Amino acid sequence: MGGLAALAVVVIVTPASIGAAGYLTLMQTMAAIAAWIIGPSVLVTIVSGLLAIAVHSPFHDAGWAWAKAATGILIFEGGLHVMGPIQEEAKRGAGMLVGNPDSASVATLLTAEGDTLWVLLAVSVANIALGVWRPRFSKALP
Repeated sequence: MGGLAALAVVVIVTPASIGAAGYLTLMQTMAAIAAWIIGPSVLVTIVSGLLAIAVHSPFHDAGWAWAKAATGILIFEGGLHVMGPIQEEAKRGAGMLVGNPDSASVATLLTAEGDTLWVLLAVSVANIALGVWRPRFSKALP
């Protein structure tokens, strides 16, 4: 959640009209946050949560634990959605140093990334709330 918040801050404070060098710096910063903070933390969160469910038998029938696992999978998928395009855009950004990035495309990219980050932050808050609150609903069986 901290990495997502850091990316959200970067997106919020970045002006839509930046030059090529600023755009490259922005993409490299976002790529570093995605690679060094979001990727490892999402991986550790998913693995530790699934291991906790696997080894602690009361979690097997706890509906909140399965809801938390489902939101964890959503966070993982969303993290991949954020990390992939950012990494590709950072590589492409190096080629843009010869010309100026189109302000409209930068604004569109930042808006799309910002929207995705807000959704992922909301799912992260729900995931944390499930772990703290542990509501009493039963696991749905087929």
